[in-house]
Amino acid sequence: MAPRQTPSIRQRRFGAELRRMRQAAGMTAPQAAAMLSTDRTVIANVEAGRFGISEERLRRLASIYECSDPALIDALAAMTGGRAVGWWEEYRGKIPPGFLDVSELEHHAIRLRTLQTAHLPGPFQTEEHARALFDLLVPALPRLEVELRVAHRLERRRVVLRDNGVPYVGIIHEAALRIQVGGPKVARVQLAHLLEVSDHDNVTFLVIPFAAGGFPMAGESLMYAEAADPHLDTVHMDSPSGAIFLDSPTQLENFRKRLNLIEKVALGAQASQDAIRAVIRNL
Repeated sequence: MAPRQTPSIRQRRFGAELRRMRQAAGMTAPQAAAMLSTDRTVIANVEAGRFGISEERLRRLASIYECSDPALIDALAAMTGGRAVGWWEEYRGKIPPGFLDVSELEHHAIRLRTLQTAHLPGPFQTEEHARALFDLLVPALPRLEVELRVAHRLERRRVVLRDNGVPYVGIIHEAALRIQVGGPKVARVQLAHLLEVSDHDNVTFLVIPFAAGGFPMAGESLMYAEAADPHLDTVHMDSPSGAIFLDSPTQLENFRKRLNLIEKVALGAQASQDAIRAVIRNL
């Protein structure tokens, strides 16, 4: 079996959970390999996301590691097998791989929560808004890459807006609503689009008003992707050097607590819609 050259974040996440499971059992990779009747390099490659394994082998490993969490085992079993060819694969090699990892996480999530303090949620940006944002990058991107990034961003919304779409809660600071990316006309259309999207039963936008003052993680932006089992949740954060993905149990617990606290600071769903309409009226 040839190793994957560029395992996705979801594949690396699968391997990392198996490594945690092995370490919790107090077992070394050579010991696990011996009990599985394989070479220790297979264990190392699986834990790095470079090799996939069958559901049968996954369940054997879970038994070897004496994992007593059937929900986690079932969730990992659902991740076995080869890489599914998702819609984002057509962009591989054309835009940064972190963009594709985010799309894959969104696709497999059972619930999405985001926090945006300076920008509006990526999946719900209009074409003109997204293009204006990418045009602000320094150094400037080639025009073709800008258009590819815009097209990819527009397709991301399908996971939420399709039939039986993923439940989504987007927390947005008032500052992000008032920054006129692309000018007043583009901003007006963009905010009207947010209101339209918020009419979907599975979509909720919560606005943090300036009057709320300080709050946890002020100035940060993140996406929290909930998986079929909480152990497999993942946090995505942007940075100047690229996408950052966090998944340790302590990190996940802390981010869940922070998002819960921030939601209490934000306006309710109806009041948030009213706040967006107020911004539109002032444009």
